[in-house]
Amino acid sequence: MKFGIFYEHQLPRPWQDGDEYQLLQDALEQVSLADSLGFDVVWEVEHHFLEEYSHSSAPEVFLGACSQRTKDIRLGHGIIQTAPGYNHPARTAERVATLDLISGGRVEFGSGESGSEAELGGFLVDPATKRDAWLEGLEVAVRCMTETPFTGIDGQFVRMPPRNVVPKPMQRPHPPLWVACSRRDTILLAAEKGIGALTFAFIDPEEATKWVGDYEQTLAEKCVPVGHAVNPNIACVTQMMLHPDERVALDRGLEGGNFFGYSLGHYYVFGEHQPGATDVWAEYVERRGEVGYSPEIDAALEQERLGAKLAAGERTGLRGATGTPDQVRGFLERFETAGVDQVIFVLQAGKNHHDHICESLELFGREVLPAFKDRDDAQVAAKQRRLEPAIDAAMQRRSSQPPPPALPAGYSFPAIPRRWADEHGSEEMKSWLERFATARAAGKRDESLGILG
Repeated sequence: MKFGIFYEHQLPRPWQDGDEYQLLQDALEQVSLADSLGFDVVWEVEHHFLEEYSHSSAPEVFLGACSQRTKDIRLGHGIIQTAPGYNHPARTAERVATLDLISGGRVEFGSGESGSEAELGGFLVDPATKRDAWLEGLEVAVRCMTETPFTGIDGQFVRMPPRNVVPKPMQRPHPPLWVACSRRDTILLAAEKGIGALTFAFIDPEEATKWVGDYEQTLAEKCVPVGHAVNPNIACVTQMMLHPDERVALDRGLEGGNFFGYSLGHYYVFGEHQPGATDVWAEYVERRGEVGYSPEIDAALEQERLGAKLAAGERTGLRGATGTPDQVRGFLERFETAGVDQVIFVLQAGKNHHDHICESLELFGREVLPAFKDRDDAQVAAKQRRLEPAIDAAMQRRSSQPPPPALPAGYSFPAIPRRWADEHGSEEMKSWLERFATARAAGKRDESLGILG
């Protein structure tokens, strides 16, 4: 099983000058540390207008910076919003391919559709058709990365004539594809499309067992890959904070993890947001105070609850990967047993401290990660052998699908001045353009050609 770290770039109010700068600098330092410790992937989200919850609107820039500070860790878009209202598919393809090249082929291409009014309304994406828009945007982006040239699209959400989209990615046919999943229906959709499932539901390992089984059954029975390769992997997200003292781990991790969930609910479920004014952190503190919540008391009670459950032989209840190395190791072994391919940790949440995050990463890398890493190659090979027939059948189903449109015979497009000359039948303009081309080919500047000369 592999391990990743995940960033929303949370920044609760109140804000001071330099806070966003420091937030990103700390995250880059954490990623560099994770790379040196042997973590497998850094995942970066794309969100817009979600103040406090996520200041991560340009993941390609952050991941590009990560690529130059690291050597081995893979760079995961978790996710790019691929509906054309957010990102034109050609631009998605260009950015993914460029990152893949500058990183030496380390990109994981996750996609998603978003479900917040802040984003859907902000970009005028219709919630009723957002899934169809996600899929069309993804399909076209994959075509842009793999066709030479891309032969064009006249779709429901995007229209584009033939163009050769460059550069092409280093990984062929394209970087591994993933999709954000939070419910069983999106897990099954991922399987139907041959895409890895990035599950953001914070599920327990025992729930993951069922999700893995459903995914693999659907993959075998219904998969028609959206890409040119199948990525049959499932990743689960969980919060994380480690310390040799369980109480300290809970003290450090619970409040940030709770704010992560509260701020998510604010934008996606129950909130009323005034841009630039609503203080989500203050609302969170006020609401928890109204019900008598105290982070310190909750940490103590959680420690007692965990101890009682463990004494009774129960295995559920750990707050994600928050606890001692031994507790976290046992928690993660249950994901491994469930057949999960990757666990992704949320450490940067709420007002969690940078030094506490780094301490957790170091402790995990030293005391937990090595044993999992030793087992990973054999487990990956065994899964590949087990799923090979299903993947072969899926690729055969894909080959029977209608091909993309053919490039029109002799298709070309003129430069704008040449088009004007052709449309107006101006022999004078055509002659001028020929002289201009000849002068340029000879490396000459002919003043008689005017301003373009």
